[in-house]
Amino acid sequence: MTNTKLPIGINIDGVLVHDGLPTPDGATRFAWIRDSGAFDYVEKNIDPQEDFAPYFDWVQRYGIPIGVFGGIFCAGRDEERMRQGLRTGGQLGARVFNMQLFARDAQGTLVSDRQVADWFLDAMEHGAPLGCLPTLEVHVDMWSERFDRIESVANLLARSHVDLRLTLDHSHLVFKIDNPAELALSGLEHAQDGGRSRLAPGHAGSYYQQWLAQGWVAHAHARSVAPGVPHNAAMQRSPGVPGRAIQYPFVAPPAGSFHGDWQEERLHDWKTAVRELLAWMNAHPQRAPRQISCEFIPFPDYGGGSRYSIWDNNLACAAWLREEWARLQQAA
Repeated sequence: MTNTKLPIGINIDGVLVHDGLPTPDGATRFAWIRDSGAFDYVEKNIDPQEDFAPYFDWVQRYGIPIGVFGGIFCAGRDEERMRQGLRTGGQLGARVFNMQLFARDAQGTLVSDRQVADWFLDAMEHGAPLGCLPTLEVHVDMWSERFDRIESVANLLARSHVDLRLTLDHSHLVFKIDNPAELALSGLEHAQDGGRSRLAPGHAGSYYQQWLAQGWVAHAHARSVAPGVPHNAAMQRSPGVPGRAIQYPFVAPPAGSFHGDWQEERLHDWKTAVRELLAWMNAHPQRAPRQISCEFIPFPDYGGGSRYSIWDNNLACAAWLREEWARLQQAA
């Protein structure tokens, strides 16, 4: 496979400098994306309070499509919002509808594998006629944080002759390595190797190698992390509870702009995992995602409270992805 373009997108939440400065309005964000020349599409999550009408104009005015639409949902409460999101995504031209589904339903009960499968089947029924196909993101605080459940949901869907479609974001796995509290949340508290055999690159038994081999990964995100970082000390998730450490700068942050020491070598595991994904995408074009979104963002579990440029990190990551993809193409 040669001379194949890799579409690279950006989550629009990452089109800002940092959360200590005013957030640019939507038109300004689209202008930044267009003027950078770094991205092929926008990824956008639903904000229930937001008017999406201007997005149709911005797509036309700035020539940047909405490639991925989606949102965060709760079973037993948000079914109609999910369907409306699929309709809006289809109208905007999005081909992927990325869904995060909370681990607990509207009654506070842990969702079952059957509930997850039924949610996905509902989304597929409403999205397929619009050409906007759902994915379920592997993500903290969601049902999929127990990574071993993914195979069970895939098996339930297979009984309905539907293939599971995942969004793979390595950051939500790699950051847990050597972090006992995070490993326990994923049922890996007894892992003897800090979780590396299931979460680190270079292991045939890693979760994401399994998901790729099964052909379940339909979309991907790129946001760098470092294993073993205890938390985001710059912002709290709730009073007295620091944010999780699911973002580690891709490029060296200016002095005083990051809450911890930065060492480039700590990016090794994440970079290796993404290189493995790109190699899989190059070698298996019919069984792998055909695009990847850069997802450096603010908020407590990510870059919230820090003062390095989130936008610059997205730009640098996009450039690195293109370099890695070009290297694979040249070697083919």
